[in-house]
Amino acid sequence: MALLTPLISGFIAAFIGIIPPGLINMTAAKINLKEGKKNALWFVIGAVLVIFFQVSVAVLFAQVINSRPDVVALLREVGFGIFSVLTIYFLFIAKGPKTKKSKIKKKSKESRFFLGMLLSGLNFFPIPYYVLVSVTLASYHLFVFENNIIFTFVLGSVLGSFAVLYSYIAFFGRIEKKTDYMMRNMNTIIGSITGLIALVTLFNILNYYFS
Repeated sequence: MALLTPLISGFIAAFIGIIPPGLINMTAAKINLKEGKKNALWFVIGAVLVIFFQVSVAVLFAQVINSRPDVVALLREVGFGIFSVLTIYFLFIAKGPKTKKSKIKKKSKESRFFLGMLLSGLNFFPIPYYVLVSVTLASYHLFVFENNIIFTFVLGSVLGSFAVLYSYIAFFGRIEKKTDYMMRNMNTIIGSITGLIALVTLFNILNYYFS
């Protein structure tokens, strides 16, 4: 039961971080449509492998930061700002992506694997994101910097990343014509989640300063 919390936390964090349409998940969907599921899966495996190392590095950074209460308090405030901005973006600004037809030449599974690693490696967002997530969870006593807990959290993040990317592969073709409608609902869901996190973070900040 003690390992279930970091596993679910990592999974949810990955879900929130990757579900919005971006270069990696949209590329996975396009490869699937143009070249088939096998090449798309190799692309996803390459991307997820890099994510594994990125999350591991992020947690190591977070472990150092967590020993500084003043830095943790600052990160809470930064986190509140980030989640507030994300909430406003997803609820009031974000629009469904416009589908564009693009030509993707047939490539080998090895090239797609390394393309996944490359695109994932060029995305530096996961490191500060997971630093913030793990420090925030630790401040709520939902995460402990112990080897088995860290591994479980990283595993949950990898599983969550794979699940989201696989969902893009499996379902994007079926809902391609209804992408705008689906994404409007998805934005509302994500905005509600980030809004709830922002409120909880704000409560924690107020409690820190006035307790």
